Amino acid sequence: MFTIRQIAESLGAEAQGDLDLQIAGAAEPQDAEAGQIAMAMAPKYAEGLKAGNAQAAVLWEGADWKSFGLKAAIFAPRPRMTMSGVTAMLDRGQGFPSGIHPSAVVDPSAELGEGVSVGPLTVVAAGAKIGAGSVIGPHCYIGADAVIGTEAQLREMVSIGARATIGDRFRAQPGARVGGDGFSYVTPEVSGAENARKTLGDQGEAKAQSWVRIHSLGAVTIGDDVELGSNCTIDNGTIRDTVIGHGSKLDNLVHVGHNTRVGNDCLLCGQTGVSGSVDIGNNVVLGGQTGVVDNIFIGDGVIAGGGTKILSNVPAGRVIMGYPGVKMETHTEMYKAQRRLPRLMRDIELLKKAVFK
Repeated sequence: MFTIRQIAESLGAEAQGDLDLQIAGAAEPQDAEAGQIAMAMAPKYAEGLKAGNAQAAVLWEGADWKSFGLKAAIFAPRPRMTMSGVTAMLDRGQGFPSGIHPSAVVDPSAELGEGVSVGPLTVVAAGAKIGAGSVIGPHCYIGADAVIGTEAQLREMVSIGARATIGDRFRAQPGARVGGDGFSYVTPEVSGAENARKTLGDQGEAKAQSWVRIHSLGAVTIGDDVELGSNCTIDNGTIRDTVIGHGSKLDNLVHVGHNTRVGNDCLLCGQTGVSGSVDIGNNVVLGGQTGVVDNIFIGDGVIAGGGTKILSNVPAGRVIMGYPGVKMETHTEMYKAQRRLPRLMRDIELLKKAVFK
């Protein structure tokens, strides 16, 4: 339970009304009950607020809070930042118990910091190190000689491969996988795929060959304050480590290939796939289902719209979209031209008839 005063002070926000009103949770305006704070941070939520039973709300600046029958209000100059603060305070977590569960298997050579929690059926391998205050959920696996910093939060069924190095305040959602082998294979002679890439055409008659594994000698290095979504996968490097920079967030079903380097404070949205040996700068945003070809660079501050397929280097600051990814304004013009094609073809047919006559 928190008072309106405590919530407002933690947000650095203005509050009015009964500042000692107790709040146990948050709700959407139309669903709010007494004891919950309604998240109504724009005028479009006013009708929903009237329909609910909230006694307190987070409102847009300048809102007439008394007209909604509220006992208290907090005002949000930047709504989504306010949402971040409120949800952080009211998050009840997963209820994982403290301590080492009797069914967990922790190698005697592993080092666990003060207050580390290890859930049921989790395995911590030899030489692993887990920083103080970390919570390792049930059915997780921490590989040999892996290092995890302080205050990590691993949900159920997360696996961290051998020799991975992870910074502080790491968060991983269910099923995230760090440190699988890279998808790297070679044929004894030049393959049809290599020829196709060189010629961008048919390869002719190809010799059938088997693929030979290139092993992953590198691991994965992850900075501080990184978060991985459910079923996110990060492959080991071939020789050097695959790297995820400080503060980067990877959504559900994101794949990062071997040797790739992701900079600081990047967002890789759902189902994005990054091939091997890609260098991604800082503050890059790749929208959902973005695909990135191997061995290219993406500069600082690049934004790729959802579904973009990046097939060549992208300079810093560019906003791109499409397949292949091009400047967003270029893509818009191409799309407009494509929409006009049926009309253009009809006009050509009419012109052809006129000329033939």
